[in-house]
Amino acid sequence: MSGTDRDGSDAVTPPGWPVALRGVTESVVTTLGPNDRWNVAALGLHAPDDPSDPVTARTYGRTRTWRNFAERGGGVVQFAPDPRTFVDAALTVHEVDEPVLPTADAWVEVTVEEIGRETEGDTTVRTWALDPVEQAVVRERVPTINRGFGAVVDATVAASRLDVPEFDTAELLDRLRYFADVVERCGGPAEREAFARIDEATGWRERADGDEE
Repeated sequence: MSGTDRDGSDAVTPPGWPVALRGVTESVVTTLGPNDRWNVAALGLHAPDDPSDPVTARTYGRTRTWRNFAERGGGVVQFAPDPRTFVDAALTVHEVDEPVLPTADAWVEVTVEEIGRETEGDTTVRTWALDPVEQAVVRERVPTINRGFGAVVDATVAASRLDVPEFDTAELLDRLRYFADVVERCGGPAEREAFARIDEATGWRERADGDEE
């Protein structure tokens, strides 16, 4: 592909990438750690406005992804529609033996370069340019919309901020109550199981019950 393509919905397919990106596209990335195992983490991909600009992503603080990006210079970005994969990546320490997850519909190996750095409170936020090396589409699907899946994704963001001083805990717990209700009403078995993993990983329901007393 010689340039960035637009599909009519403001999504762009950057050169070398297997899927179209729009705004911040949620993905999962595997990066090789010092123990020679692949760490699995959530990664938001920022689509470029200009076709000549790279796809970018941010790391917050001294995470395993930051360390492995800095030490290894890359990773494997994956697009996996299973909400359980996303929860495990976002909220737990999850390591695997192979870089490509069995739930990935598409993947792209990237090299990374730090192109920006700023501080939010006590957290250093680094911006990385992602350069695709190799990519593959494993499965093609017709996209569908499920509010439960979206609620799971948003819930992982709220849950990950529960112990961050810059965020209000009571407000985050209110968000999690709302997302839990959406998943119960609109999600399928996979979304409900994914949300149960959020409960187990964070214990937010016990905190919410205590907040109401």
